[in-house]
Parts: sequence; structure tokens; C-alpha cells
Amino acid sequence: MAKKAVYKDRDRLRVLIQEATVDCFDEHEEHMGLLNMIEENVVCPFKAKVIGEEVEVTELRSPDSGFGLNAVCRYKGKDYEIEINSLEWPKLKPEGYEWVAAYRAWRTNRG
Repeated sequence: MAKKAVYKDRDRLRVLIQEATVDCFDEHEEHMGLLNMIEENVVCPFKAKVIGEEVEVTELRSPDSGFGLNAVCRYKGKDYEIEINSLEWPKLKPEGYEWVAAYRAWRTNRG
């Protein structure tokens, strides 16, 4: 039963990636397409952890240059920008999280 769920999840991620990148000509456009879907669908703020400390993720955005996805995390009244893979996601994921999962799958398949 678990294998079917994994394949179903992979299929769903492929569908999301295809939806975000259908008209893209290269990796840069694909990256932007996925980031646009994340911006439109992931609901911030939400709670997460960074090195074991609870933070409030107030925004997800692209870095100043290159590929990537950063989280703006508020901790003790100050904002910090960190790479998305540094987050410890809560068990109850924020609305729209499937787009983050699709982005991570796309990045993994890009090398």
C-alpha cells in the first residue's frame, strides 16, 4: 500500500511541475514558473523550525541570483533569510506546500 502512495505522490508532483513549466523554453523559465506557483499558492505565515528553534516563515522568495528558494524567517522579532532546505517543516504543512514539494523534486531532477 505504501508503494502506491509513493507513486501517486510522484505522479502528482510530475503533474504540478508540468503545469508550472508547460510553456517554458529553458531551466531559467522553469525555475521562475515554479517560483510563481509557490508565490501564488503557499500561504504564509506558518510555523517551522530552524536548528531546533521555532520560527515564523513570513515569505518564500527567490535568492538575488541563481536558482534557489529562500524562506524569510522571523525569530525573536528579527527577519533572517535562509535556504528552504534548512527548514524543519511542521507535520501539518502550510496550504500550498505541494508546490514546494514539486519545486524540490524539480531541483533534484536537475542535478
